[in-house]
Order: sequence, then structure tokens, then C-alpha cells
Amino acid sequence: MDDIVSRPYAADDLPACLAIFDSNVPTFFAPEERADFCQFLESINTEDRPYLVLVRNGSVIACGGLGVEPERKRASLAWGMVDSAFHGQGLGTSLTLARLELARAIPGIAELIMDTSQHTHGFYEKFGFTVTKITPDGFAPGLDRWDMTLRLAEA
Repeated sequence: MDDIVSRPYAADDLPACLAIFDSNVPTFFAPEERADFCQFLESINTEDRPYLVLVRNGSVIACGGLGVEPERKRASLAWGMVDSAFHGQGLGTSLTLARLELARAIPGIAELIMDTSQHTHGFYEKFGFTVTKITPDGFAPGLDRWDMTLRLAEA
């Protein structure tokens, strides 16, 4: 596999991250979520919300980050995705492991939460996430919302 570099998101990455999102519609994201993702990227403060991109041969091919809630002793996985042309190559695992490492490095964070769909919950279960709630059609018709949690440490 070519060398993959992980680095913090930069404003210049916006078009590439939106293209990654688009490549995952409608199976993994509902079209109406694009505006929320775009707003998230345009307003991101990477000091408060670490957001990473994976780059191969100069192209951004995956992105994802964390939301941090220190007062609640938790963080959340935020907007993680791999360009659909690169699915099945271990990039989602690399991105998830990088985000888990970021979360574990934040003092006082005891729990990691996330929401995903029926299409990817099994992927996250391999990392130890457990399902806490399922909302049928929670993202869009036919796209269920699965809330999941991973205990990182005793608070």
C-alpha cells in the first residue's frame, strides 16, 4: 500500500472532504446531511475539535475527528468517512485507531460516544463499541441511527 499520512484538517481540505462525503451518499449518509457536514467543516476549530485527514499521494482520501466534552468526561467520534473508491483497504480502521488514540490522550476523557448506521455498526463493534440505542429511520428513511459507546477509562 502507498504511504498514508495522517494530518490535521486544513481549510483547503474542504472540497476533498465534501467529495468524500458525496461518494458515500446514499448508503452511509443521507443527502440532507451534507449541509450539516459543510457547516461543521467551515466552522471547525481544530484545537477544540481535533479533525484529521488521511492523505495518499497528495490526495485526501479519508477524514474524521472528535468532539470533546470535558465537563461530561467524554468525547464523540465526528464525521468519519473514507472515500468509497478506497473502501475495504483498511483506511477506516486506520482512521478509527487514530481517533481512539487522540481520545485516550485527552486527560479526563472516560467515554467515547458515536452514532452510526445499520451499515457500519458492526465495524465499530470490533473496536469495543456497544449499542446503546437504535432509532429506525433516525437519519433518513431507510437509514437507521445506531448510538454506541466505548468506555476508555474509569473517571
